[in-house]
Amino acid sequence: MDRKAGPGARLGFAAQVLLVALRFCTARGGSPCAVSQRRTLCNAHSLCYNFTVYPHPSPGEPWCVVQGQVDRNVFLSYHCGGTKIQSTSPLGEEVKTMNTWETQTETLRDIGNFLKGQLPDIIPEKHTARDPLTLQGRMTCRCEEDGHISGSWQFGFNGEMCLRFDSENGHWTIDHSRGRQIKEKWENDRAVTDFFKKVSMGDCRAWLQDFMVCWEKMLKTSASPTTGPPTVQSTATAIKSKPWILPVVLTSFIITVFLG
Repeated sequence: MDRKAGPGARLGFAAQVLLVALRFCTARGGSPCAVSQRRTLCNAHSLCYNFTVYPHPSPGEPWCVVQGQVDRNVFLSYHCGGTKIQSTSPLGEEVKTMNTWETQTETLRDIGNFLKGQLPDIIPEKHTARDPLTLQGRMTCRCEEDGHISGSWQFGFNGEMCLRFDSENGHWTIDHSRGRQIKEKWENDRAVTDFFKKVSMGDCRAWLQDFMVCWEKMLKTSASPTTGPPTVQSTATAIKSKPWILPVVLTSFIITVFLG
């Protein structure tokens, strides 16, 4: 025999619905970084560190300078002998309180020291002490659309890149005749290749994954056109952008159930 639920039963059911709604809204109201962590990250982004090593810097000038970029947007600057990394953009400000930000310091300094230590063996034979010479190294880790992260290096002198290294397969590619001497010195040196693989496929990869937790939304915004024709907002998007709508609707439903 059918029995109509009493006020107590209806109140219990309404309370359960309200609890679910509150939990949903709390999860939606977390920080942007926390929300992003629950999604698959990357989605075709790249993290790049440009090293410039000066064998004979002027007095008071740094012997090594590092510039960090994400999707070609500069976000940090670092002098290899320093103790602090400098944020140079809103992208840097967004992540400089993360533990990952500080862990970069030692690794970037180690890379600078490593490149400096390699200079005597890779300086072009025709180079003279009177000619200014700088060594460039570019470490890149790139996340593809499918989530796969690759690592690579480029090297050159005075701003002209002449050699590439694929950290995944260990293959060296000469882009300029100057790169031949570097390749001959490094391709059979296990310590050198292992170091380049470790920092690009290990450290850089981990940094990219950590930073993208907070950068994903910022990079999408910066990549979007600043102006454009107005678009019609779908009902789903409208509700998503107004988190207060769901509690109001559910509250009305609860009142109806309780008073019905």
